[in-house]
Amino acid sequence: MSMFLDQVTINVKAGKGGDGMVAFRREKYVPDGGPAGGDGGRGGSIILVVDEGLRTLMDFRFNRHFSATPGENGMSKSMHGRGSEDLYVKVPAGTTVRDKETGSLLGDLLTHGQQLKVAQGGRGGRGNIRFATPRNPAPEISENGEPGQVRQIEMELKVLADVGLVGFPSVGKSTLLSIVSKARPKIGAYHFTTLVPNLGMVSTKEGRSFVMADLPGLIEGASQGIGLGTQFLRHIERTRVILHVIDMSGMEGRDPFEDYLLINNELESHNMRLLERPQIIVANKMDMPDSEENLKEFKKKIAELKEDEFSDDLPVFAISSISRQGIDSLLSATADLLEVTPEFPLYQDEEVEEIVHYEFVEDEPDFRVTRDDDATWVLYGEKLEKLFIMTNLDREESVLKFSRQLRGMGVDETLRKMGAKDGDSVRIKDFVFEFVD
Repeated sequence: MSMFLDQVTINVKAGKGGDGMVAFRREKYVPDGGPAGGDGGRGGSIILVVDEGLRTLMDFRFNRHFSATPGENGMSKSMHGRGSEDLYVKVPAGTTVRDKETGSLLGDLLTHGQQLKVAQGGRGGRGNIRFATPRNPAPEISENGEPGQVRQIEMELKVLADVGLVGFPSVGKSTLLSIVSKARPKIGAYHFTTLVPNLGMVSTKEGRSFVMADLPGLIEGASQGIGLGTQFLRHIERTRVILHVIDMSGMEGRDPFEDYLLINNELESHNMRLLERPQIIVANKMDMPDSEENLKEFKKKIAELKEDEFSDDLPVFAISSISRQGIDSLLSATADLLEVTPEFPLYQDEEVEEIVHYEFVEDEPDFRVTRDDDATWVLYGEKLEKLFIMTNLDREESVLKFSRQLRGMGVDETLRKMGAKDGDSVRIKDFVFEFVD
């Protein structure tokens, strides 16, 4: 079984803020000491950080739930609770992070040490020292801590390589990588020997170097899920130069030119921008009997693809991985091409427009009202539920403060318009109380 994982969904839950405290100074010889309840501490956030030692998302195969520590509660003598430490989760370079629910891009982690906060810790609740006023110098009001952010995120790994080897199975991609680098990919005389991407550092005779990736073989229909194509086509997206390896011997009864067209069609079907990357055609297995004739015919057909006489010829390098024929010139040409090829943006469609549009956007309501089958009025909404969670229901003053907040939001008026009467049951989450007109 392949020990490579390149796509995973995890659940993250930031720490809740600590609760504020209701306390008063009770020291000897200090009359009318006043409030002394401290604030709660901040809950821990969850932060992804790039570790260059990781190569896959295998660490998330069995551990997909991450929770940060809540903040410490406030204490007496005006002592604030301690804030919790953030939870750092290591990911490999090349990880793309999206929100599972909205599909929005949260970040693209590329360099060692790069960080991305994916769940914000809740702030600590205020102690009663924060609510003291001249009219109420000794309040018995405190806040519970703010809940930490909870979300589901999708992580997708796209290997970081300058050059990607693509082609049909068994055309010699793994063999080529093994002789130009110290990588040791699995090599066998059967299809789909390569099940995971393999990376190798390649050095030319002139001293230039680049990273090459050997990707699992593609077949017709790969972009629709046939073979291993769908799983690994995404890794080509980060490469700047594509080496299209073709078996020029035709040993398996396939036409090299048809192979070339089919693979390019799969690249285009997966992502049209892949064909914008410069491509070098590698005619492999030139040590076989029919390769020279096939190469001549291949070059004729390739020349016919030119749009006009002024178009550049597509570079074709004849090599033999076994005899190492033509390897040095191929690597030098690849390094030359890399020097003049910029990086390609992955998310151009999601870039923020430079033009700002000013238009009226209706705000989301602070609350909504529905009615259960048992005639209970149900209040819900992000802002209302957050206020409820942060209300200390054990203190009467806190409950009265919450009722004033509801009235200020227009809850009483809305319920009255919808037909609520004295004594009707109203529910917020699991808390049920009576409506008083």
